[in-house]
Formats: sequence, structure tokens, C-alpha cells
Amino acid sequence: MAKILTGGVGKSEVAQTIDELALDGLEVTVSNDMDAAMKLRARQADYFLGTCHTGAGASLGVLVGLMGRDACHTFGRSVPTEETVTALLQEGKKVFGFATDQIDVVAPLMARAIANRTA
Repeated sequence: MAKILTGGVGKSEVAQTIDELALDGLEVTVSNDMDAAMKLRARQADYFLGTCHTGAGASLGVLVGLMGRDACHTFGRSVPTEETVTALLQEGKKVFGFATDQIDVVAPLMARAIANRTA
């Protein structure tokens, strides 16, 4: 079971979007930056999906500081490919940021890639 925390401006929308997919092996919880960082560091959660208007700053600011840049990746306002997401997960990235206007595309892509890793 992969535990995904959501944060940022669109945290509830990301959680709802993922929940509606009804993918096996995923648990999604709405969170905040500080709580997410603590849970990730304590291995009480596996991934964080953060959103802000640009997807590049506030979506991950606290987590980059507490988790380190190597654990984090921002898509900004771009939409990644499935291959890109899979490669980032294989590299060990745990924290992802993206823009709120990309939630409907990026959140399902991330959720499916994470679910495939736990299958």
C-alpha cells in the first residue's frame, strides 16, 4: 500500500481526483507541508503531491528544505509523460510539485505510476 499525501492550494482536489480513480494499493490523505515532511521522514507516508499556481515554488518550498532537493521534483506548469514519471519514481523521487491547472492530468498520471510500482 502506497501512502500519498497531498498539499498546497489544490490539495483537496488532488486527493479527490486520485480517490475517484479507485486504484488498488493507494491511500490518499490531505495534508500540509510540515506534517507531510515529518511523515515522509518517519516513513509513515511514501509520496507527496503538492500544488500551487505555478507548480514551481510554494508547492514544494518546505519539503525541498526538509527532505532535500534529491527527493523532490517539480513539473511546474508542464505535463510530464508517463515515461518521465516512471523514471523519476525509479530515481527515488518522493515529492512532486505541479500547477493547479494541471491537476486533472498530472494527478491521475502520478497515481497510476505509483500504483504500478506497488502492484
